[in-house]
Amino acid sequence: MFKTLSVFDGKNDLDVLVLGMYEEAGLHSEVEKIDKDLHNQISKLKKSKKAAFGERTILYPMDRVKAEAIYVVGLGKQEDSTTESIREALASASQQLRKDKARKVAFLVESFVSESVDKKDAAVLIGEALALGTYTVLDYKEKTNEVDVSIEEVLLYGEEEDLQQAAQVGYTYGQGTNLARKLVNTPGNLMTPTDLADEAVTLAKKHEFEFEILERNEMEKLGMGALLAVAAGSDEPPKMIVLKYTGNPHSDERIGLVGKGLTFDSGGISIKPRENMHQMKMDMGGAAAVLGAMDIIGSVKPNVNVLAVIPSSENLLNGSALKPGDVITSLSGKTIEVRNTDAEGRLILADGMTYAKQLGATSLIDVATLTGAVLIALGDCTTGAVTNNEELMEDVLEASVETGEWIWRLPNYAPYKKMLKTSDVADLNNAPGRLAGSITAGLFIGEFAGDTPWVHLDIAGTAWQSKASNLGPLGGTGAMARTLAQVVINKEG
Repeated sequence: MFKTLSVFDGKNDLDVLVLGMYEEAGLHSEVEKIDKDLHNQISKLKKSKKAAFGERTILYPMDRVKAEAIYVVGLGKQEDSTTESIREALASASQQLRKDKARKVAFLVESFVSESVDKKDAAVLIGEALALGTYTVLDYKEKTNEVDVSIEEVLLYGEEEDLQQAAQVGYTYGQGTNLARKLVNTPGNLMTPTDLADEAVTLAKKHEFEFEILERNEMEKLGMGALLAVAAGSDEPPKMIVLKYTGNPHSDERIGLVGKGLTFDSGGISIKPRENMHQMKMDMGGAAAVLGAMDIIGSVKPNVNVLAVIPSSENLLNGSALKPGDVITSLSGKTIEVRNTDAEGRLILADGMTYAKQLGATSLIDVATLTGAVLIALGDCTTGAVTNNEELMEDVLEASVETGEWIWRLPNYAPYKKMLKTSDVADLNNAPGRLAGSITAGLFIGEFAGDTPWVHLDIAGTAWQSKASNLGPLGGTGAMARTLAQVVINKEG
């Protein structure tokens, strides 16, 4: 799909040529040549403030340049540019490419370069933005027979030979994110635990992962009482999904990625308000992020060992459903008093964490749409984190900076941990109250990590966007898929 050429020579017939333009910096030499062929149209755009960030102008060269159209993308002030801003600008251009049904496109890579974004970075961002910006949510409306046209070839004009590879890496990260988005956006009746398990098996076969899908009877034999208790209110059978990637058979280290796979959450007996309950198809965003990360890992193939564990169920209500006041026994042997059946994610993750440890995970990262409280604390742009290990937390934070997915660490002080022990009848209370709700929810999961290095990521705010943006449409964002993959890839020795 990607091909690198050293300079723009005008010999390739293109549907669209994309170039960046900063407000105060001079035009890049390649852009100057094109500007001359266009009778200074680009220079005139610059003078008319069309280089401001967010501006996008389409020029039609009328055979003066061998492209049907030229997109001039405003990048703002060069000193203010970041990977996040360039990614967003490129994603906006990618949305236009899809709208215009472009098949063969080219980018002047160096026109997007700044002090904080080098040519290789720009190529990665081009690949990533092409995937993210052209993603659309599948709908189920009656349609015409019109065939959707997709980009077939992307030319990268720049002197470095590895730009093609860099762009492909970015595209791979974007496609992994899009897989997570697709899973989150699928309606709950079409994305049951069984469907989620089938998606995981398809992914495993694509990348030749080892896989295991535990059924209800196997969970009963093992004693997965927490997952089974949540699943009791639904006619859909629960699944414990396991994928294993062995990139370094000589190492005993194995990173465990544990994702909450709650494919629909009504709240159970502690039922949620009706408003926006339809969005609760997204409560398996953690599982989606893990599968998206595994898709990236399977494509990049780092020499690292990874274990993905996804406990999956629905949280509904029938005559067998879990009730407030029930006491359940988890796979670890710890007992839990259920004060709130809508605090179910931490219950299924309890067994997921324990099972990951039993299968050999030497470090653990769990990711879950866990609490509404994280939205109050951090809004919808930042993921909350809790940890028991400084080194692993730093690895996750470093990866998040590289991918542009913001994370804020929450405290894990002793008083918060004591709040979990406020049951008179069980080892743990699954819902000790509104105070510090995101922290206590995370630390509840941490009880099942024990001494194993662990980081918890609460994506309840970041897994879903309520309005479209340059990076994607309304719905699932695929949050943390890229960061989880980056943590793994950074572990390469």
